[in-house]
Amino acid sequence: MSRSSAQQPLLSQTVLKRRRTMGFRRDYQLYLLMILPIAYFIVFKYVPMYGAAIAFQNYSIFQGVSGSEWVGFDNFRQLFAMSQFYQVVRNTLLLNFLDLFFSFPAPIVLALLLNELRVVWFKKVAQTILYLPHFISWIIIGGLVYQMFATNGGLVNNLIVSIGLEAVPFLTEKTIWVLVYLGTGIWHSAGWGTIIYLAALTGINKELYEAAEVDGAGRMKKMWHITLPGIRSTIVVMLIMQLGHIMTIGFERPFVMGNPLVMDYAEVISTFVYKSGLQAAQFSLATAMGLFQALVGLIFVVLANTIAKRFGEQGIW
Repeated sequence: MSRSSAQQPLLSQTVLKRRRTMGFRRDYQLYLLMILPIAYFIVFKYVPMYGAAIAFQNYSIFQGVSGSEWVGFDNFRQLFAMSQFYQVVRNTLLLNFLDLFFSFPAPIVLALLLNELRVVWFKKVAQTILYLPHFISWIIIGGLVYQMFATNGGLVNNLIVSIGLEAVPFLTEKTIWVLVYLGTGIWHSAGWGTIIYLAALTGINKELYEAAEVDGAGRMKKMWHITLPGIRSTIVVMLIMQLGHIMTIGFERPFVMGNPLVMDYAEVISTFVYKSGLQAAQFSLATAMGLFQALVGLIFVVLANTIAKRFGEQGIW
């Protein structure tokens, strides 16, 4: 081997180092902008992981994490022995799977419909109206729901009674309450969810629509054969992310909309953690539930990503 050929790897490494240094100097402002988000994730995402040790301790707020007694998996054994544990897990999975079945397709359908609008001003007004519910607090939405669907004095039941029918127990009958819960969730999140799909629609080649129009395809056929396949990868990624949160449910929505008459369905993991962790001061038990919830969510993400790759999709890693 000649001396020049042996020096080529060293030269290439030197060139790469110089390019990286020049790139850093050229784009140093972009690297500086990354400091805040990195600091956010370190402080609020990674540092709190230290508190997961509480799940394996008989935690005392006076002794702290470092001074509390280690009890191994006793908190998990106590958690799995509780009958309420299986109820809240069942309710969480039930409500999240129903949300996935009904709420997940809603922004896709809305994005397809908005994409077909040709009057620009009407499209902008429609988007604004659809986005607005996302910015309303669940506390306000809970008040609106009670004003609308209360058995006595609710607007909807007043209309039903005025035409000679009996009032419907929207908020006290379990099955009907679930329907109100799902409908409210769709109204709140569907419009905001269209943003990602509308952005994905802009990446579809317009020439495909022109070619399909020349071939005589109507709007429905173009939507089915061009638009939907064009955003399929985005749909798959969003589905994987949604499955990752299948064991995670927001606190405000079931807490605000629930009541003692429908607690068999309204009591979920987030409300259980709030009541056992904050109200009953069982910090170790609540942390064990949160750790179990995170582990199951991780399993769902990995399974969904693996299945997506088996079907030829890119996945998220």
